[in-house]
Order: sequence, then structure tokens, then C-alpha cells
Amino acid sequence: MKIIVESHIPYVGNSLDDLGEVVRLTPDEITREAVADADALIVRTRTRCGAPLLDGSAVKFVATATIGTDHIDRGWCASRGIEVHSCPGCNAPAVAQYVWSSVLRLRDCVEGAVIGVVGLGNVGSIVARWARSLGAKVLACDPPRERATGGWDPENPAAAGSEPFVTLDHIARHADIITFHTPFTREGGDRTFHIAGAEFFDSLVKRPIVINAARGGVVDTPALEKAICDRRVSAAVIDCWEGEPAISRELLELAHIATPHIAGYSIEGKQRATASCVGALRRFAGAKVEQPAPIVPPPYNLAMPFGERIVASYDPLADTAALRRDPSAFEALRNHYPLRHEVAL
Repeated sequence: MKIIVESHIPYVGNSLDDLGEVVRLTPDEITREAVADADALIVRTRTRCGAPLLDGSAVKFVATATIGTDHIDRGWCASRGIEVHSCPGCNAPAVAQYVWSSVLRLRDCVEGAVIGVVGLGNVGSIVARWARSLGAKVLACDPPRERATGGWDPENPAAAGSEPFVTLDHIARHADIITFHTPFTREGGDRTFHIAGAEFFDSLVKRPIVINAARGGVVDTPALEKAICDRRVSAAVIDCWEGEPAISRELLELAHIATPHIAGYSIEGKQRATASCVGALRRFAGAKVEQPAPIVPPPYNLAMPFGERIVASYDPLADTAALRRDPSAFEALRNHYPLRHEVAL
């Protein structure tokens, strides 16, 4: 096999060498010509996988070391017999770490606060579970899960239960903190493109903190900028941006925390994603799959209160300062990010 692996994906090592030729390329180098004779690709979000790149190629397997797949034309791939693999949940603890580390720097106390979690999937469920540990009340909005299960379990937010889901409008009226953890979709009844738009921001009641660590297009950038200027939003935390890497300089200055799409960039999360992609490709090739040795994090002071442990584990203000110093370095900051350890529970 000829396998192309995006060069910024870590922890690949020699795990695929026995399958054939492994070629490491940057996103800009993964072109139609480069993939023409490749059998498999392992990529990230900057490589769009569909007809423009893959038509006429030998590719029969595409893995993305990310939770999202909006950069992959899954329908086209399926029609051409191309297997697609993604890594849902691989970086969920790291994104929850990012969310709560940000919130706890913007609020001295979250006990008794109401957090609206929009999208109670892999990430949102952890955010909600940690909210309970921190003494915050959770409102969850997730129409697909609501249709499937009717309710959710506050003790285990990933499971079905008796707690009712609420509407986005209800969250807009009652939440002190609103965080988005939805996939990005432009079509259908559950489309998420600009669900946080002008109408949403106009309906806010409590001047909440608004967090986007999902996908840039979930939030309408000009509408958020206006909401901040109109003081309808008390603080914005933005990790995912419309038009990346050409981000809004106005939003960069208005946001209290602004980072280059690195919320999920933990050592453990990257290891999980790479292991998932490698394992899927090895199964596709009929080869033996071996689990990598886990990376052992440094010791944490488990006697420290959980909120203090979260804050000590990661400082998003340092990443904000780096992006503000040079917004044009968005991709470089992302591609060469010094991966952090996740917080110990």
C-alpha cells in the first residue's frame, strides 16, 4: 500500500511501516497529483476529501484524526467505495478542560450558575458532568438526542434519563454560560449553521458568557460582534472561527479568550486519535492491531479542589496572547502547538 499521512499528525511512528510506503505531507502538499497513486489517506480538517481531490485516484480508505467530518464528502466517498473513518470523542476531555478553564478565569465562582450546553454528545456530556462537580446547573439542548431518548441522566449525561432537554430559546433566556458542542451541518432540520445568529443573540437575557469550541460556522460572527458591543454578551470564548485561518480581527479583539482552534489539543487526545486512525487502517488492510502504550501524565495534586485543578492544568490566556500578537500565524500556532496534558479527575 501507499499511505499518505498528514505531517502534523503525531504519534504515528513506525506503526504503519509494515503495510507499505508511508509518505508524510503537509496539507498544502496533499494534492490531486500527490494522491493519485495512494491507497489510503490519514488527514485532519484542512484536507478536504471529495471529488476534487480523490476522483480518479486509487484511494480506498480515508481516516481523519478529528471528531468532525464536515471536510469529507461522505456521500461521494461511499458512492466510490471509499471507507471513511473519524475519531468521535477522542479529544472530548481536552475540550471540556478548555471550556471550564476558560469559564473559571472569567467567573470567580460557578456554583449555582446555569450553563446551557448545546449539543450533549461526547464533549457536551463531559462538560455537563464536570458542571455538576463544580456546582453548576445544566440546561441541555440536543434535538436529535431528545427525539431518540426523550431525556438525559444528570449523573451520566451521555446516557438516557428523566431530565428533559430544553430548547435553544430556553437556554438563551435562562443561562449564565452558553457553550456549543454540535457538529457543523448546513442542511436538514437539525442544521447548525449560524444557530447562534442575530435572533439568538437578541433573545439573550442574562448577558452570558458564550463559548464556541465546536465549529466556526455554528456562530454568526458579525452577530456575535454586535452582541458583544451591545453588551448582550458579557464575554466570548472563541476557539473555532468562521473562515479559518483568515479570522475576524474584530472578534479577535472583542473576545476575552481567543485561541487558534486548539481546544482539543491534548497529548492524550492526539494519541487516541492517531491510534484510532492507525487501528482502522490496519483493520482495513487485514493486519494485526496493537494498542499503543498509554502516555502517563505528570502527577497531579488530587487533594486540590477540582476547579483549581482545571485552572492549574491549562491557561488559555497564554494562547490568546500568542494569537493576538500575530493573527496571521493562526495555522503555525495550530500546527506547532505544544500539546498539553489533560486534567486528572
